[in-house]
Amino acid sequence: MSEPAKIQIRPNGPILVSGNFVLLDANGNPVDVGGKETIALCRCGHTKTSPYCDGSHKQCGFQPNDFAQ
Repeated sequence: MSEPAKIQIRPNGPILVSGNFVLLDANGNPVDVGGKETIALCRCGHTKTSPYCDGSHKQCGFQPNDFAQ
């Protein structure tokens, strides 16, 4: 049995998604995640590998103001 999905918001970084999940595009179609059990989704908007994080948040000084309560 696979682990349920876990979503973690990293401070000044990406959103980590792990476990049993399906990533959907804007049209609701499944996105091939290459069999990965964990992915990092960009929050800073500067990635060149959208929707995935490529570490650009480190160079652009990303500081979110949308912390989960």
